[in-house]
Amino acid sequence: MLHLYDTSRRQKRSFSPARAPEVTVYSCGPTVYARQHLGNLRPYVFADTLCRTLELFGYQPRQVINITDVGHLTDDADQGDDKLEVSARATRRSARDIALEYTALFQRDLALVGVRPPAVWAVATEHIPEQLELIRILEARGYTYRTSDGVYFDSARVDRLGRLTALARSELRTQDRVVGTEKRQATDFALWKFSPEGARRQMEWPSPWGTGFPGWHTECAAMATRHLGAPIDIHTGGVDHIPVHHENEILQAEAAYGAAPWVRTWLHSEWVMLDGVKLAKRDGRVPNLDDVVARGYHPRAYRLLLLGAHYRTKLHFTWQSIDAAARALARLRQRVGLLSEAALRESCADAPRVPPERPGFEAFMDALADDLDTPKALATLFRLVDARDVPVPLKYRSALAMADVLGLDLAPAAPSASAGAPVVASSPTVASSPTVAFQEAVQLMHARDEARFAQAWARADDLRRRILDLGYRVEDTATGGRLIACPQDSEQE
Repeated sequence: MLHLYDTSRRQKRSFSPARAPEVTVYSCGPTVYARQHLGNLRPYVFADTLCRTLELFGYQPRQVINITDVGHLTDDADQGDDKLEVSARATRRSARDIALEYTALFQRDLALVGVRPPAVWAVATEHIPEQLELIRILEARGYTYRTSDGVYFDSARVDRLGRLTALARSELRTQDRVVGTEKRQATDFALWKFSPEGARRQMEWPSPWGTGFPGWHTECAAMATRHLGAPIDIHTGGVDHIPVHHENEILQAEAAYGAAPWVRTWLHSEWVMLDGVKLAKRDGRVPNLDDVVARGYHPRAYRLLLLGAHYRTKLHFTWQSIDAAARALARLRQRVGLLSEAALRESCADAPRVPPERPGFEAFMDALADDLDTPKALATLFRLVDARDVPVPLKYRSALAMADVLGLDLAPAAPSASAGAPVVASSPTVASSPTVAFQEAVQLMHARDEARFAQAWARADDLRRRILDLGYRVEDTATGGRLIACPQDSEQE
């Protein structure tokens, strides 16, 4: 039985989905105004490990990750400017181009650390009708009011606040009103913001209330329900989303859709710390995955580092810690390589990959069943590869099966054409709707990066030729490939 720590109840609970074996999972995605740093990747490695574990226990997860490309303001109190608009002005580029660039980089980073693509990439600018409909429903039910700068959710109309943060209504209500706004309570939040008078934004839409753009919280509530229905089995995110974003998602979703609870289980991963401080973009230069690769480490070493700490504990990042993780990963790969050779000598490598009697798997599954205790699961894997009392073929296949659940990819053979190849999206990743050829080229580039890291040079060359056939060439850098548009006949193989 799988047990997970539910933030809303502040305890571990046995997990049971609404419509087994299907499990609906919504994971809060990034705001793509800048490069995602190492701390930003932790929630997705955690959510990916969750989905892999659900599969291990016989469930069929359907995951949605959103891409926030509009509406996330520089101040969580509904003040400031849109982060994409700010980035666009600073770089003199279009907001859509910025969103496209950083979405592609984010997806590439996820692929390199072994995060599988979700069933749906839900892009905010592609779901404006759903967000307008959500606001319309809330208005019809009396949960909204208008100010000079937007349409707001009236939190005085609901009885339950602070479900995730365990704050009483009185504590929340007595917070100082945000200076300079017309909000009735500090706990109210914007559903739709009007475009500033006389200043045209790059991203704005007409609405029954006036030209503007959606609020950040409205986007996730509308997109999650659109793709997963209600109630949602699991909603994941970082702990920084708890006090504002996730609380506000709950309020409007339950008010509009009548589903209580809207989410059955809330799971939150802790921060990655550097020098005792949470990694954050606003603090200037923070390490990203390119920095890990530039120092000669395989990206999966960072995944191993993350798995070495429980997802609900803070991870203190140092270069010494990732060096240790890289050495541990190299040792695992070396041991599995030796096991593979021994299994081949015994002519057993072509047997079923996961044996009926899996050595160590009971302890491995027990660890993951206990709120995804990945440190214990890793310890089980390390003990297995060094065990002397387990037949080599069984030990080899069991080690591969464990590594697959943990997303470590220890198989010595080069990946197949489909194995591990990341997918950009079932729908375009940004509102500019890049061409099918571009999307396919990005997919192939991601797969080629992974092939190069695995030193599968023949496969990497084949992928490069396929990219060229689509009208793009790959410029290799120390941290991966970069697509450059070119005429298809501009380069001969």
